Amino acid sequence: PACAETRLQPPKPTRRVVIGHSLGPHLLESSVLNQATDVVLLASFGRFVPEGPEGRALRTGLKGMRKAIGGAGESTMLRTFLQRAAQPAGLEGLPPGLEQQDLSQRSRERLRADLDRLIGTNGLPEGLPETARVLVVEAAEDAIVAPAASRELLQALTRHLEQKPEHWQLSGVGHALLVPDLLIGVQKWLD
Repeated sequence: PACAETRLQPPKPTRRVVIGHSLGPHLLESSVLNQATDVVLLASFGRFVPEGPEGRALRTGLKGMRKAIGGAGESTMLRTFLQRAAQPAGLEGLPPGLEQQDLSQRSRERLRADLDRLIGTNGLPEGLPETARVLVVEAAEDAIVAPAASRELLQALTRHLEQKPEHWQLSGVGHALLVPDLLIGVQKWLD
């Protein structure tokens, strides 16, 4: 009867979705990313610091940010970063957080480590499966991820994946992706 037919049907494959923003996918354990069937990369990158003059300026800026941590310029550095992440929107679009409180020593250590990792990233996040469906959401007005880093990411994904990644470029939007219906669009893509 119906029960016997149900048992004969192969089980539906398990979907494992990873959604990561910016440096986030590079912070995941490769064993976690390796299990993903679908990956959404939001304002992300493979190599953060591009080669050439653009990269040298960015590397210098990151080292300056690192140096400001724990010093008199820490709050100004954080506020400037958050403003750049939010633009073209204002800081009021971001959830309340870092700019309203001092960093703990542990947070300072993690921020230094993240800046070092940003400087050192030079490829796709470790463990990204070739078989994954990938959506890249890029912010056209991103003041954090260099345009060269976005282009390199798409090229690396195209070489690595079995199927070409889907690419969305959102105009008038910055790194923080302050778009009210973005998650609805991502959910539709996943469905």
